[in-house]
Amino acid sequence: MRAFFRRFSRNRVPVRTRGPGFNYRSSAYLPLLPWQVRERRFRSTRLGRRGLDPAEVQAFLDRVAGDLSAVHQALGESRKETARIKDALRRWQSEQAQRANTGEHH
Repeated sequence: MRAFFRRFSRNRVPVRTRGPGFNYRSSAYLPLLPWQVRERRFRSTRLGRRGLDPAEVQAFLDRVAGDLSAVHQALGESRKETARIKDALRRWQSEQAQRANTGEHH
């Protein structure tokens, strides 16, 4: 199990924080995708060694992949909504600037 975590810790760039609410990742960071979780397989343990139940591990990975998929979908919807709101704000600001330039008051 340690080898599993070590493999990922070497390939991942940690999330760095600067004060409350500010996170960034380097451009080398690759987020874990649902299909990567679903397709992940683990080696069987050797005879006489302890190990995890493969069915239980797979059920957990499927659950994690489902949750991750829902998060990715929500993030996509959030980005679309953010773009829509920014566009509406830009239009409103343009309208306000035009009104100010023509001396029109509301």
